[in-house]
Amino acid sequence: MSDQRSSTPMNDDEAAAFAEEVFERARQGDAVMLARLLEKGLPANLRNHKGDTLLMLASYHGHLDAVKTLLQHGADPLIANDNGQLPMAGAAFKGDLAMVRLLVEQGVAVDSAAADGRTALMMAAMFNRTAIVEYLLGKGADAQRQDAKGISALGAAQAMGAADTAAQLQALRG
Repeated sequence: MSDQRSSTPMNDDEAAAFAEEVFERARQGDAVMLARLLEKGLPANLRNHKGDTLLMLASYHGHLDAVKTLLQHGADPLIANDNGQLPMAGAAFKGDLAMVRLLVEQGVAVDSAAADGRTALMMAAMFNRTAIVEYLLGKGADAQRQDAKGISALGAAQAMGAADTAAQLQALRG
């Protein structure tokens, strides 16, 4: 951007195009560009028309470096999108153990949940993500916790026909 253009305010179309480009950078995992924008004042918790934050988009698409950058600049991992999904639950849904691990290592509570009460453990159990279930349980996730409808991770796994994670969780009950 030239100095002349940066001194004049953007019109609505320019602002919308800029915002869409920023969200695309998060989807593509451009950690360097995101860091530059955040250092220049871009809000770390900017949300798109679906309520997705930059962090949600970067984590959902598996971009570890972009997620680290966003978290370092104050992005809140507990902001749910319009579907009520948190970044960690999205990573569990996708089966991205590396992302789940990164989020936990960066301080996200293993049992964090959005308004519907669903945790990453419940999402991992529903979609038969055995490695993520094992990891979260090892980090202290509460297998007995229930979502807003009273369904536990085991109940979610059974309802979805996720036999492997249902067996994992059933074994805990002894």
